[in-house]
Amino acid sequence: MRLQKVLAAAGYGSRRHCEELITAGRVQIDRQVVTQLGTKVDPENQEVRVDGDVIERPTLRYYVLNKPPGVLSTNSDPDGRVRVVDLIGDANHLFTIGRLDRSSQGLIIVTNDGELANKIAHPSYQVSKIYTVRVAGNIQREQLAEIRQGVYLSDGKANVESIRVKKRHKQTTELEMILAEGKNREIRRVLARVGHKVLQLKRIAIGPVRLGELPEGAYRELTIAEVKALKRLTAEKTKPGTRRKSVKKKTSTGKTTRKGVKKTPRRRGAKSGDARGKSPGSTRKSSRGAARGSKSKSSTKGGSAKRKPAKKRNVRKRR
Repeated sequence: MRLQKVLAAAGYGSRRHCEELITAGRVQIDRQVVTQLGTKVDPENQEVRVDGDVIERPTLRYYVLNKPPGVLSTNSDPDGRVRVVDLIGDANHLFTIGRLDRSSQGLIIVTNDGELANKIAHPSYQVSKIYTVRVAGNIQREQLAEIRQGVYLSDGKANVESIRVKKRHKQTTELEMILAEGKNREIRRVLARVGHKVLQLKRIAIGPVRLGELPEGAYRELTIAEVKALKRLTAEKTKPGTRRKSVKKKTSTGKTTRKGVKKTPRRRGAKSGDARGKSPGSTRKSSRGAARGSKSKSSTKGGSAKRKPAKKRNVRKRR
């Protein structure tokens, strides 16, 4: 395995952070300092040390936390301010996935699984993050269209997967935005570019993990199903410019359809536009034949059938 991957799996941070540890000369393999990235190592038969301490494969832990405003997502702060990892009792080798700036709030995942953290944060895996945003002023359709087309920032083009208005007030607008990438303060910068200041920013979902009713400042462990769903979601990379396919489910007939779209079963041999499995021309012929058959049944051997006399109505004459 690559050395940085072994370090990430041991809870020393993301792959990028582990690469910094290697290039800084803080990592040893069998008591020999290694500074070259991409070095292969056998963790079962070779000894790996970081700052002189032998690394061990810890039990992987996954938490979801409702970050309050004013709390930092970073692991190191020289000013000693409150960090996300400080809100969890045992913060040994834990770090956050998907940072939120100090004034933002909402869902953040805390783990020691560096491999999964790298995949969720990397834009090539297209893991969607959902935000609720309250901005100053009344945002217009033209501005929403501009954001959907992509806004150019100083570090490149920012592409928003989705944006919609949830509610309009007299002086503010509530939005829902979905992003699949993670530029620094991206939402605030995008909305500022179209003339709207962000008053409140809250993340409510990362992939299949939802914030729900988790109180502010509280945390819980991810369920086994949530962890498996995240790993399935990041099993393969997504090509640039493409979106992940919508979730599919099976109907009562056993056929697979897109979620939310009902599919009516056809009879064997049926074609589009005809439920009986016959072309429109054959349907006309059969209808003509049916009409002829009805005439033949109504006729007798002696000729046309006599019509039954209509019943006389008893109408009382007015005096």
